[in-house]
Amino acid sequence: MVIGRRGVLADSIRTNGATPNPWWADAVVYQIYPRSFQDTNGDGYGDIKGITSRLGYLADLGVDVLWLGPVYQSPQNDNGYDISDYEAIDPLFGTMDDMEELIAKAHGRGLKIVMDLAVNHTSDEHAWFQASRDKTDPHADWYWWRPARKGHEPGTPGAEPNKWGSCFGGSAWTYDPKRGEYYLHQYSKKQPDLNWENPQVRKAVYAMMNRWMDRGIDGFRMDAITRISKRVDRHGRLPGEAGSHIPDFPTDANGHSSPFSACGDGPRLDEFLREMRHEVFEGREGCLIVGEAPGIRPERIARITDPSNGELDMMLPSGHVSFDGKRNDKWNPVPFSVKTLRKELEGEQKAVRKAGWEGLYFENHDQPRVVSRWGDDSPEVRARCAKAFALLLHMHRGTPYVFEGEELGMTNAHFRLLNQYRDIEAINEYHEQVEQLHARSPQQMLDIMDVRARDNARTPMQWDSSRYAGFTASDAPVEPWIEVNPNHTEINAEAEMSNPDSVYSFYKRLIELRHTEPIVDAGDLKLVDARDNLVYAFTRMLRDEKLLVAVNLSGATVPIPAQSARLLAESGSLDVSRLLISTTGRLPENEQLRPWEGFAYRL
Repeated sequence: MVIGRRGVLADSIRTNGATPNPWWADAVVYQIYPRSFQDTNGDGYGDIKGITSRLGYLADLGVDVLWLGPVYQSPQNDNGYDISDYEAIDPLFGTMDDMEELIAKAHGRGLKIVMDLAVNHTSDEHAWFQASRDKTDPHADWYWWRPARKGHEPGTPGAEPNKWGSCFGGSAWTYDPKRGEYYLHQYSKKQPDLNWENPQVRKAVYAMMNRWMDRGIDGFRMDAITRISKRVDRHGRLPGEAGSHIPDFPTDANGHSSPFSACGDGPRLDEFLREMRHEVFEGREGCLIVGEAPGIRPERIARITDPSNGELDMMLPSGHVSFDGKRNDKWNPVPFSVKTLRKELEGEQKAVRKAGWEGLYFENHDQPRVVSRWGDDSPEVRARCAKAFALLLHMHRGTPYVFEGEELGMTNAHFRLLNQYRDIEAINEYHEQVEQLHARSPQQMLDIMDVRARDNARTPMQWDSSRYAGFTASDAPVEPWIEVNPNHTEINAEAEMSNPDSVYSFYKRLIELRHTEPIVDAGDLKLVDARDNLVYAFTRMLRDEKLLVAVNLSGATVPIPAQSARLLAESGSLDVSRLLISTTGRLPENEQLRPWEGFAYRL
């Protein structure tokens, strides 16, 4: 028998009967949004030195990997995901010396550093893009340039090559007068898509990644990586492209169509990922390559993360955080459904059961706070609700991701005014829906943003109850870049770390179980009571050991569902010594689950 890093063997991740459990299979990743984590110089923005100053907190929490949001040089149009220089640190966050100090001190505490990296696109201020504006420059084909629609004057409304729309509103094509053509951007107009069909682009990207690895980082989380391969023919033409026209797909109420059927999970994605692994990671030990997986089916995640295919180590699926929007549109929310969440998570779990791996998450920089989104963030209930969702997620098979403040049960910001928001996506959507399309009233749109906008997760980390939550000094000369959530006086790390019944203490226990209980790390998962509307239940099994997990995802007291109750009864009288963890700290009573109560019990 082959033993993994903490003595755990995940038979189900193996593909050939001999491969041991990778180190990251029983790890826990903590995501840091640098501008909102810790400000040390009083300018209102978090910085690298701030992260270094909090390494003790992170090590004590028990996490293994720190995923840093982008700190590269950037105009900050999309909070750093628009990179103008991959090999320079933005002065907003500090210096390269600060970064190297962070890497060294994190490693000294046994923490690995994974950097966020966007290579589907760059900033329009990147030197590569500026050079590509000249048709005679060697970089001319490094981006997706196309002429105006036939019969239209370049730069005039309707002259875009087709009706593809950007994720952040408006057309996915922007006209550049210098070149006299349009460039493709699936996101902001300041984020032009790189042309990965050009081998020189790939060579430059891999060289840059290698230089970062040589600096001592431990890997990358690849932003929008599933968008790098477009569906082009052997002449480099987009679907149906002939001459100067690219066909329009069916449009929505905004007059735009989605480019994703042509720009997502393209035919060369696997080839590019294999090439990347070979050119950057081959021969490097202990690294981690994670891919964001927007629009990727679970079965594709299984292929991409199957070790035998040599692509990525794991992916972060998106289906389970998209189902509460009509046709996956976050701005058309639908009510939370336990059944639908269960269905989405089950599909993701089944896909990687035999080979491959996935990251587990409910929150990140692109998702609102789970207690506000799907639960109840009222002061009386919030902590129980946060524990319920945490237990549910961490008892699944995969690598858990904790987004900064999630371990405290932080809530949405509940902004009531448009000028409180900073995110380009939400602001553009407001103007489009309210002012251009007149599809919603200002209040209707603000109500949706209150639940779904990305800024809800981006408010400053709540360290203590002081004026700015300990994110920056109370007497700092400027206010934080985005408002601190007023509830920081009650919800903060200082208060929770000393409270054994806090959300923080519950997360510490969950992380400890991931490290010490083989069944939590490697056990197979099987749904129980799969039709229940309020309780999400499943078993975890590893060899002769079996664990029942049941979580009431509602504010009502409900009976323990039939199958779960039968499994408990077959195990004999309930014994607290067999209770692995519970949101209430005790066994369920009277065969019922109280509001937001959940437990994991050894059968």
